[in-house]
Amino acid sequence: MAKKYHVYIMSNAHHTVLYTGMTSDIIKRGWQYKQQLIDGFSKRYNCTKMVYIEEYNHPQDAIDREKQIKAGSRKKKLELIEELNPN
Repeated sequence: MAKKYHVYIMSNAHHTVLYTGMTSDIIKRGWQYKQQLIDGFSKRYNCTKMVYIEEYNHPQDAIDREKQIKAGSRKKKLELIEELNPN
């Protein structure tokens, strides 16, 4: 089975903060956020809810997409989330 790479957006319980990241192990990364094991922005702002995920076959594609999402506005990120996860 080929390795997959994921770009994701995390949020806090009130959806006031959005954090975009990339990983090759989405299950582990989600668990790490839930347990608040990753120091930094996501821990400081209690980003424990994964609200958006995209999957890629090549790491560079995921890195490029992560940069693209991070460069976008909050409105664009919310549109992505609503498109995939309307609830």
